[in-house]
Amino acid sequence: MQLDVDLQRACEADVPDEEQIHLWVLKTLVSTNYSFDAEITVRIVDAETIQQLNSRYRHKDKATNVLSFPFEIPLGLSREDVGGLLGDLVICADIVDEEAVQQGKLKQAHWAHMVIHGCLHLLGYDHIKEQEAIKMEALEIDLLSSLGYANPYAENS
Repeated sequence: MQLDVDLQRACEADVPDEEQIHLWVLKTLVSTNYSFDAEITVRIVDAETIQQLNSRYRHKDKATNVLSFPFEIPLGLSREDVGGLLGDLVICADIVDEEAVQQGKLKQAHWAHMVIHGCLHLLGYDHIKEQEAIKMEALEIDLLSSLGYANPYAENS
């Protein structure tokens, strides 16, 4: 599998470098047995931008930490036909950094969690129903543990 991560910085923020984000995306794809080439855009934005996107696409007029926009394969085409387009992640640096402080987490660990969480959404995982949430959270915990980070759902992790 070949992976292309396009890191776009649309705001002034201290964020993990492209190599680190690439590692987190790759670990997620490998752990879920994703076997195609993949292209993903990770765009880092401010709170105002993510609030606008959240309002427009999810009808929730508030800022959030990460939004996932999976590439939708046109009818009649297959994953092989469209190449590796997986989708886009939009991450709000302000929110992720604030959450890390509020939750007593290492900033790097919380960034890893948000990238992994967003990638899992791109791959079709969700947490709306309890059973889906349990499966998704277990994957996140395992992935973060393999990277040396604590369980993000445990208190004071």
